[in-house]
Amino acid sequence: MHPYLTSHIPGIGGTIKESPDDFIVEEIPSYLPSGSGEHCYLTIEKRGITTLEAIRRIAAALKVPERDIGYAGMKDAVGITRQTISVQRVTTEKAMELELEGVHILSASRHSNKLKLGHLRGNRFRIAVRSVSEGSESVTRSVLEILIKRGVPNYFGLQRYGAQRNSHLIGAAMLKRDWQGAVDALIGQPDLVRDEEWSEAILAYRQGDVNRALQLFPRHCRNERDVLQRLNSRPGEYEKAFASIHPRLKKLYLSAVQSFLFDQVVARRIEHIDELLIGDLAFKHVNGACFLVEDAGTEMERAGSFEISASGPMFGCRMKQPEGSPLEIEREIQGTLQIGLDDFDLPGGLRMEGERRPLRVPLDNPSFLLEGDCIRLEFALPKGSYATSVLREIMKTY
Repeated sequence: MHPYLTSHIPGIGGTIKESPDDFIVEEIPSYLPSGSGEHCYLTIEKRGITTLEAIRRIAAALKVPERDIGYAGMKDAVGITRQTISVQRVTTEKAMELELEGVHILSASRHSNKLKLGHLRGNRFRIAVRSVSEGSESVTRSVLEILIKRGVPNYFGLQRYGAQRNSHLIGAAMLKRDWQGAVDALIGQPDLVRDEEWSEAILAYRQGDVNRALQLFPRHCRNERDVLQRLNSRPGEYEKAFASIHPRLKKLYLSAVQSFLFDQVVARRIEHIDELLIGDLAFKHVNGACFLVEDAGTEMERAGSFEISASGPMFGCRMKQPEGSPLEIEREIQGTLQIGLDDFDLPGGLRMEGERRPLRVPLDNPSFLLEGDCIRLEFALPKGSYATSVLREIMKTY
């Protein structure tokens, strides 16, 4: 568990995501479609499926390649999400006729360019926290006041690391070109899954019985089964077995490494997250540009008004590094996984160039309402930031 910014305030406890209607996310677009162009912009509402699964279903129904569909943000399966995707060379009339399980088309318009990842300002959240403790109203108000003033710690959080919390370990093995290690991490640990047969499958792999592991692995674990299938026919050829993983998923494993290391930097600097150090690369919230802090005292007024914040590393082969004590912190944390910046220069379209990310983000227009033992929260965050970073400060349960 990473440290809280509001550790001196007790949590309200409670549970989230008891039903899809308890967790609603709506994208805030960077721009609206112009009304003309070869790309059809669809505002969709998905329920209980990931963005990628929604794209698969829409592509199949429209008989278009998945690569012709663009999206601005990736959303997980839990809850209800309203987001925009773009589909090339499809009429708005045909798109609006779609009737798909888990996906509802809300509107369709045209635009000149394909949507790309990051083409959004942020996300607005409406979340119900149920079974909260007594005194939750005053606690929530106190926490929100601090987050408004000092910012939300920009943690990625556990959702970034997969069901077994092992995605960053797979990515770290990839960076070291340790393909057996990558397969081992992908298969996981038997004590980290609840399904008994799944656990037995992992144990069989750990004992060297690939064939039995393949027989026992659940059907929904398609990636693990594909890798085991190759290993079963070509024992010991781990690199070729791991090559069966889709490049998009490999990218997610590598980004999980970046996320894991970034979270360690946030945790290290949590008590002074709204301050700057000499040598920091300050992040301009208006445009994402960074500059070197040479005099922290003179820049603190801009930090206090949330114009700028200290940044942390999304490590990559071309990432700009800070100086002084911020660089020492980042190098120490980077060393925990024994990887260098050059290791991110992977072939086959997997190169990770890296970037800077703010250690904190502004909390936009938060509000809440207590109904019995349920707190209903509303707030917005910039793109790339997670509602769990707000919820964990209020709930103190993870």
